[in-house]
Amino acid sequence: MHKMGIRSIALVLIVLLAATSCSKKKRPTSLKPGKESSKTGLAYNGKDGFEVKQYKALPAGPDLVYIEGGRFTMGSLEEEVMSRRDNPKRTVSIQSFYMDQTEVANVHYLEYLNAVQKDSSEEFYAKALPDTAVWFNELSFNDSYVTMYLRHPGFRLYPVVGVSWVQANDYCAWRTDAVSNANNTAGIKAGSKKKGISFGKKKKAAQAEAVASAEAGPRLSIESGYVMPPYRLPTEAEFEYAAMAMIGTQYSDENQSNQRIYPWDGSTMRQPRGRKQGTMLANFKRGPGDYAGIAGKSNDGAIITQEIRSYPANDNGLYDMAGNVSEWVYDVYRPLSNSDVNDLNSFRRNGYQDEAKSYDKKNGNSMVDDNLRVYKGGSWSDVAYWLSPGTRRYMDQDSATAMVGFRCAMIATGSRK
Repeated sequence: MHKMGIRSIALVLIVLLAATSCSKKKRPTSLKPGKESSKTGLAYNGKDGFEVKQYKALPAGPDLVYIEGGRFTMGSLEEEVMSRRDNPKRTVSIQSFYMDQTEVANVHYLEYLNAVQKDSSEEFYAKALPDTAVWFNELSFNDSYVTMYLRHPGFRLYPVVGVSWVQANDYCAWRTDAVSNANNTAGIKAGSKKKGISFGKKKKAAQAEAVASAEAGPRLSIESGYVMPPYRLPTEAEFEYAAMAMIGTQYSDENQSNQRIYPWDGSTMRQPRGRKQGTMLANFKRGPGDYAGIAGKSNDGAIITQEIRSYPANDNGLYDMAGNVSEWVYDVYRPLSNSDVNDLNSFRRNGYQDEAKSYDKKNGNSMVDDNLRVYKGGSWSDVAYWLSPGTRRYMDQDSATAMVGFRCAMIATGSRK
């Protein structure tokens, strides 16, 4: 009886485990919604044409890093030595998103120019060209950079500069197209394989035609799962959140023992310990006339810009979120943004609240209008103050300098758990 009782209990446990396992398997998810609606019981992908296909989540786009969302204190955390008062502290929350691991480099922008030259008008190609004259200065001999910096192979992986906010947005649109075309091709191939289509000799012509159609014509629907979300410039809040990388200060719970002035711990600009102790953590200007320190000694190793990935990544795995070049963000500039914007996914768009007409630009008492865009991060030509993610500056969206570049961002779709 005793043995029979144990066997019975064991059998009951096995049945319960099996039932639990089956219920978990049947639970619908975004990636595996099941064969029928959990609300109506109607079959998916039936005669009515409503398609809800299971799919394997696409990998992140090239060079993109996943930034887990959360709350942080936006704004300047230092004493406001500049007395601008346009970045008061405020707690906001940011949805998870993707961001480029590095700034867009010369070779990446030349790839874009090559595509534009083939597929667009000469007028648009001319508008897409960076302003290499940003290097010229009557009182400096920077002439070599004017002709060499963008196109010489030695500068291939240096961040592109001389690009306006408008040009950066055009690059984002082209990159979306380029990556989406690649995914369209992959989607056609994957869909064909799932339907059991042979890619033997008799089918090669049909496959080539389908792929060509995907590349040149009709796009796959968003519902197909093969459409990549659009690339864009990060918002000011996203850039600041990603640069701070406060995930690196969170150990056992959501309490954070310290804030950060820069994208790393501490107030020093050098590696505090380890094999590279004393080396610079970013490319910046230490003071008047001091762009790199003394030759042969511990310094940032760069008079102007430096190759991407030359300095340590922050805790989000992002390079040069402080120094090297400042970077365009999506927001229009307003001095009251930190006070006005929503505390969820904060963003300042032009034409809404605190309008340009409220400022006295006509009489020279203000520079604010809807063409001013924010840039962040500090550059090779900036002192350490501007490397703090909370600082902010602005420039006309059609302007460009040798100190400002950009990187792209993208929404994160669905759950990663």
